Amino acid sequence: MTLPPTRPPTDAESRQAELIRGVAEGDEQALASLYDATSRTVYGLLLRILSDPSSAEEVLLDVYAQVWRQAASYSPERGRPLAWLTTIARSRAIDRVRRTRQEHQREAPLDEAARASAGESVEEGVRAGEVRAVIRAALDGLAPEQREVIELAYYGGMSHSEIAAARGLPLGTVKTRTRLGLMRLREMLKPAWEGIL
Repeated sequence: MTLPPTRPPTDAESRQAELIRGVAEGDEQALASLYDATSRTVYGLLLRILSDPSSAEEVLLDVYAQVWRQAASYSPERGRPLAWLTTIARSRAIDRVRRTRQEHQREAPLDEAARASAGESVEEGVRAGEVRAVIRAALDGLAPEQREVIELAYYGGMSHSEIAAARGLPLGTVKTRTRLGLMRLREMLKPAWEGIL
């Protein structure tokens, strides 16, 4: 049995495949361009599955973080770039739905525990100060462009769109820098966090 011939890739698909190759080589700008070219479609899929814009946006960033880590595994022979991205997105969205269900099942006991605890002890205050110092040191270890967007978002209370407008950057670039910076922070803070706890 012979398979029907596949259609040649469109210009957009060829460009997306080229961007994925750039991402596999560690090119942040290629990731930002891929995000700009495909995120609307991926976000639409996530929104249909999750039915919550905030969750869809969070998972969208997770999808492109996974693309950053796994771009080298993409093969044009196994499918078109958008099909690869939407498969990752669907998997991430289903994981989020499952995790949300599990969190809801545990929510009531946690709420009761929070109400039972009263005030902050001296030890807790000292620990909080140590945590702040460790986080500040980790932030100082980030690339300047990543540190800037994270500080504007988390300390300045600015949205990704506001940061993009204020700095004259594409929205995808801001989101990519934020996500990569947060991934780097997680790596840097893990050993320190284990030492504090």
